[in-house]
Amino acid sequence: MSTHLPEMSPLGKQAAFVDQYQPDLLYPLPREPKRREIGIAGSVPFLGADLWTAFELSWLNPRGKPVVALAHITVPCESTHIVESKSFKLYLNSFSGSRFDSADAVRDRIRQDVSAAIWHGGPVRSSAGVRLLLPELFVCEPVQELEGLSLDRLDVECTHDSPAPELLTAAFGEKPVDEVLVSHLLKSNCLVTGQPDWGSLQIRYSGPQIDQAGLLQYIVSFRRHHEFHEQCVERIYMDIMARCKPTRLMVYARYTRRGGLDINPWRSSHPQLPPANVRTARQ
Repeated sequence: MSTHLPEMSPLGKQAAFVDQYQPDLLYPLPREPKRREIGIAGSVPFLGADLWTAFELSWLNPRGKPVVALAHITVPCESTHIVESKSFKLYLNSFSGSRFDSADAVRDRIRQDVSAAIWHGGPVRSSAGVRLLLPELFVCEPVQELEGLSLDRLDVECTHDSPAPELLTAAFGEKPVDEVLVSHLLKSNCLVTGQPDWGSLQIRYSGPQIDQAGLLQYIVSFRRHHEFHEQCVERIYMDIMARCKPTRLMVYARYTRRGGLDINPWRSSHPQLPPANVRTARQ
């Protein structure tokens, strides 16, 4: 049995602040067990990635002067593992007292370490992407809301507090549509600590028109559900695909940050450019 289980991660435990670079702080978690729960075996039936933003990254230059940066990190969805978020924070903190020759050296080190973690002992079939923004580029980081028709305008009764895919229906006998729908009412809870995870959700699809009231009720039904961000988005994607049968589907969630990190998974039925990793007002 793998020793890399959620309950054995740093989550919910006291952790010392390590200020010297220590790559083994990264704690990989396998994607497979949760994917098996939603009917995924073997290769995944979607494309996509997990878009991380790290707001607390610092290191020392060769003269010992601190440098700060933001980091955008892309984890491909086909990787065998995710990185537990608290361990990611601890890992990034470990750069703070270590000297590096340049921002490029830090970027390359993060890419190498994260890529190794998300394939955890196996061959690295696709590397993590890492982009660092130094302070002179902070002004280029906009705040922008997700595009789409708001589901939250609907006055619906919400009675389910665990994922209820039976709420999802579509107009199979009518003309197909192309729609982009958005809700800010996504809330789930950490799989280990039970702490709330708040997010906004964008659903872009082509196919039978999805009943919007049922979709909003379904999104709200995650309110007491315990899963990591990546797992929730994949569950939502699979439920919509199974119940509503769109010809094209993209599900994109932007979760509010915790511990200086936000995680924004997206999954798509078809090849496309990734959505812009642009933070919302709540992030």
